Amino acid sequence: MYVADSRANAEPSAGGTTGTARSTARVSAVVAPTVFALGAVSLITDVSSEMVTAVLPLYLVTGLGLSPLGFGLLDGIYNGFSALVRLAGGHLADRGGGRHKWVAGVGYAVSAACKPLLLLAHTLTPIGLILAADRTGKGLRTAPRDALISLSSTPENRGRAFGVHRAMDTAGALLGPLVAFLILRATVDGYDAVFTVSFCVAVIGVLVLVLFVPAPTRTPTPAPVPDAEKVVRPTLRAAFALLARRDLRRITLCALLLGLATVSDSFVYLLLQRRLGVPDRWFALLPLGTAAAFLLLAVPLGRLADRVGRWRIFLAGHGALLTAYALLLTSWHGAALPYAVLLLHGGFYAATDGVLMAAASDSVPEELRSSGLALVQTGQAAARFVCSLGFGAAWTLWGDRAALMASAAALAVCAVFALRLRPGRSVLEPVR
Repeated sequence: MYVADSRANAEPSAGGTTGTARSTARVSAVVAPTVFALGAVSLITDVSSEMVTAVLPLYLVTGLGLSPLGFGLLDGIYNGFSALVRLAGGHLADRGGGRHKWVAGVGYAVSAACKPLLLLAHTLTPIGLILAADRTGKGLRTAPRDALISLSSTPENRGRAFGVHRAMDTAGALLGPLVAFLILRATVDGYDAVFTVSFCVAVIGVLVLVLFVPAPTRTPTPAPVPDAEKVVRPTLRAAFALLARRDLRRITLCALLLGLATVSDSFVYLLLQRRLGVPDRWFALLPLGTAAAFLLLAVPLGRLADRVGRWRIFLAGHGALLTAYALLLTSWHGAALPYAVLLLHGGFYAATDGVLMAAASDSVPEELRSSGLALVQTGQAAARFVCSLGFGAAWTLWGDRAALMASAAALAVCAVFALRLRPGRSVLEPVR
């Protein structure tokens, strides 16, 4: 059952129903309770993880004195290591039928356990191992979580469902850097305090998942998918065989290519800091701009993707990212520069993150939903891992400007290729 079915059809009270109440009822009527529960878990978890992410670049580069290449290695681990375990997480969730919640729970718990370990690590190797373990948890949980969202939604509102989840997730990303900023200003051992509070918040997220996210018991009947009439056993061979599907193969390839030219968030913030001379104590606030834009645009762009076609919105998001790169390469130093770059950066995520999963869901049968989404996520995460290493090496050898110029050129070429190698009509056109 969907939330507020009865209230959406009820007669308004004598005082009338406000516009806000009507809007809330409409959204609730088409978005399943599972989506809201998972959104709450992601919100809490992102407060925890973004507290660390917001201070980590400065902690590593300024506090521990790592070179851009060393930071690129750690950033690549942080953003791409999960690619190694996403397929395993998706496969484990599909094999059990109803294991999506519990596989995701293990992933959240592993990431939470890594937070206090950062208090003990002060050199490259142990920090790298801790970040790898943290991203292992993320890799385990991402595909089962997105499969739960997809399976609890209908094809007609899947973009909106992912948009609602990503908006709630981003609300946590908006709060995390703010909490980290306040802790850094209020404490003497600021970084240690950030890591400790992050662990406590992450534990709360795991508890919310266990107590309030229902295990999947019934899913809506999906729209017909080619070659999906027969029930498929969830094996690894069947998972990789999904790449024989034209649409999913092309979606995966495009996500991989575009990921190769997507500079990580941390490097974008470091570039902004260098361009504008942002003091260290304000650095943790830069991710707030990206998160705010993501929060405001996730649901509208998800709904627009349902109406005009998900692939168009996905490619438009990369156009926004390319524009942000161009602004960072110009000689403009105006006060509006950080706002414009962070708005475009957040718009990129709003137009691509959930929209890509909604597009991929249309090409994957229910029995292999986690595995199919994991294939796409694995290609994208692996590509971003390579991009972080390459960008860090280019920055070390040639400087930040030359590295960004190379990334912008690569993104433009990959975007043109993705435009030509587009999926079929089911992804290009709105779902009727």
